[in-house]
Amino acid sequence: MQQWSHEAWNIADGQSIKAKDVLEAHNNAISVLDESFFKVRFDRCTPSEKKYMRALANFGSGSHRSGDVAFLLKVKTASVAPTRSKLIKKGMIYSPSHGDTAFTVPLFDQYMKRAMDLG
Repeated sequence: MQQWSHEAWNIADGQSIKAKDVLEAHNNAISVLDESFFKVRFDRCTPSEKKYMRALANFGSGSHRSGDVAFLLKVKTASVAPTRSKLIKKGMIYSPSHGDTAFTVPLFDQYMKRAMDLG
């Protein structure tokens, strides 16, 4: 929200922000987040962690079964458990309930899709 507000104020003409300013600010806000906030988090991860997160991103926002992520990666659920655990410890993902996984940062799933191919 802060980034959108900042970008909208930069675009706004006068003392108030209009709806059109917010809409126009969207691409700028995403671009800044991609190059700073999201990228810093992404760069802290190993290739296998990035691959897991990219697979998770394929399912969109919200929580998803760890088994579904493993299935997409064509591996057994138990084999991704150590990677999942490391990502939880790094604060990249969390487990809202047993066996479920979600990103800790809103819109990170969309960033992962922009940052790397699923392959």
